Amino acid sequence: MPDLSPTPAGLFKDDHQTLRCVWCRATPEYQRYHDTEWGFPVHDDTRLFEKICLEGFQAGLSWLTILNKREGFRQAFEGFDIDRVAALGEADIARLLLNPGIVRHRGKIASTLNNARRAQALRDEFGSLAAYFWRFEPPAGSRPETITSLSLQGLTTSAESVALSKDLKKRGWSFVGPTTMYAFMQAMGLVNDHLEGCHARPLALARRAAIG
Repeated sequence: MPDLSPTPAGLFKDDHQTLRCVWCRATPEYQRYHDTEWGFPVHDDTRLFEKICLEGFQAGLSWLTILNKREGFRQAFEGFDIDRVAALGEADIARLLLNPGIVRHRGKIASTLNNARRAQALRDEFGSLAAYFWRFEPPAGSRPETITSLSLQGLTTSAESVALSKDLKKRGWSFVGPTTMYAFMQAMGLVNDHLEGCHARPLALARRAAIG
């Protein structure tokens, strides 16, 4: 018998009565991303570098557009291997501008190459990108006690995303504004913005707790 109880604001219920954040409703691939990646803590440097680059490419676009091209981006940018991307140059930018599998924006492509070199410097200083980025995880007490569509309304930056953006810019990174960095923090699990009632929220919380 179908569950006829009202669906909380900001969530939707699929045919199996599973509750998810409504932003991923558009496609099954978007829902898989929501269920298995978004908000789950990441400590792998390649994935962190990939996501910060793709967040830069997203500027002015939807994440679904970028997600649909993610495999194309991975092929174009050497699997987001930091050292291999850092070795690319002007000829590669010209080549990538002809690649229909990615967003062909010269500034964003050049930024990816620049940021790879900046990532090498961060890795040298902190030992890993993870060690650097997780310094900006907000203290638990600074977050809303209950994550609802209302508590997140208009929340596109935080004190930590502003600080992260400022520090990265000082280090020479580009396309790393505070809103972009908050989206990065949401996706990489530095904050868990799955809404209360979303089936993925406790899974992401458990993954974070397991890390310690």
